[in-house]
Amino acid sequence: MKRLIPAVWILFCASLASAQTTLTFDEALKRALAVNNTVESARAEVGVAEAQRSYLLSAVMPKITVNGALTRNSIEQTFGGEGEDSVTILPHNDWQYQVVLSQPLFAGRRELRAYSQAKIAVQNAREQSQGTDDAVLLRVASSYLAVVNADRRLDVERRNIELAERRLSQARAFYEAGEVTKVDVFRAETAQKAAQRLLAAAQQQREHAVAQLRQDLALDGAVNVVAPAQTVAAIPSEEELVRRAQASRPDVTVAQNNLRIAELEIQKQRGYWLPTVTFDGGYISQKTPFPADQYSFGRVNFSIPVFQSGEVIARVSGAKQREKQAQYALADIKLGAREDVRKALADLHSAETSLTLANDQLAAAQAEYEQAFELYRAQEATSLDVAASEASLADARRAVAEETLNRDLAQLRVWYAAGSIKEAVGVTK
Repeated sequence: MKRLIPAVWILFCASLASAQTTLTFDEALKRALAVNNTVESARAEVGVAEAQRSYLLSAVMPKITVNGALTRNSIEQTFGGEGEDSVTILPHNDWQYQVVLSQPLFAGRRELRAYSQAKIAVQNAREQSQGTDDAVLLRVASSYLAVVNADRRLDVERRNIELAERRLSQARAFYEAGEVTKVDVFRAETAQKAAQRLLAAAQQQREHAVAQLRQDLALDGAVNVVAPAQTVAAIPSEEELVRRAQASRPDVTVAQNNLRIAELEIQKQRGYWLPTVTFDGGYISQKTPFPADQYSFGRVNFSIPVFQSGEVIARVSGAKQREKQAQYALADIKLGAREDVRKALADLHSAETSLTLANDQLAAAQAEYEQAFELYRAQEATSLDVAASEASLADARRAVAEETLNRDLAQLRVWYAAGSIKEAVGVTK
């Protein structure tokens, strides 16, 4: 029994190590938004912006402080007569405390401008978080489709091995019958080994794609994927995609917000020409009865700038230049968004054309191979003819697999360029 328990434990651990995760396309994308560290880090930045907004709001809210002091003097000084008629104006041991309320009343609306800028910064953090979501979705979708393509390539290479084994069997039969030389058998064996080598390379590519997927989805162990029936929604017109990109892409929205922040900065700097007004109110209690041991007060403080040696003018001028930079940046980002959509559409059209041609190539190569092999079996064609048609068929199969991946990735990039990848893949979170 003692020997049986370790053996069972080893088998149990081995079963856990060999556990596999099976994912669908939708599950992978939803999991990416739930567990990806890059996504979580971007969302935490929204909290940082919210905290900064709250901090700036506190600058215009009232504040209450309590100040106190305990003093030991070297002498004690009284004023007036003697006994009860005397007033101590400097006690030997003195104490005093005060409660003060401070409230800013007016500061050229600078705090209001800063608070408005902070609110826009929160919006920017949210937009940047959305941009991170989109980028992670594109990366995860690309990795997922790369794994799907790797599975497709593995199937292609296995079928190519079957072609090589079919020719090898035929060559051996001819050789045993004395119809061909040993060279035909060697050629067939060489083709078989080459096909097996390509199968190993395809397996390596799959492992690389799975590694990226595991990293993005915080998984461990083997991963199996289910090929999606449809990757993304139908592609709308170029005009619609450009409109979406220039209206709702996160980087465009951030640039628009930055322009608004620059405009507020000009107004904030102009506020330094205006006076600053604050109010202080408090209650004081002290041991010294002179002038009174307890009293309260209210005070309005104001500061009026009279001459600042051109400081505010320089600040306003600098803020205006930042506004121009923000305007140029917004225009450039909108142009970039438009051209990103057009380049993505051009890549998609090219990928679709290549896929169509690859399918045509595959049909022709399949027909060529079938005819060449039948002629080879009838000894009306040489092994070199079969080898050439076999290689053409294998290349055509690989081309269809690769162009299918390129088409799917191009569709994703079109939606990403338009800033609508979540809508395209059906992720609403």
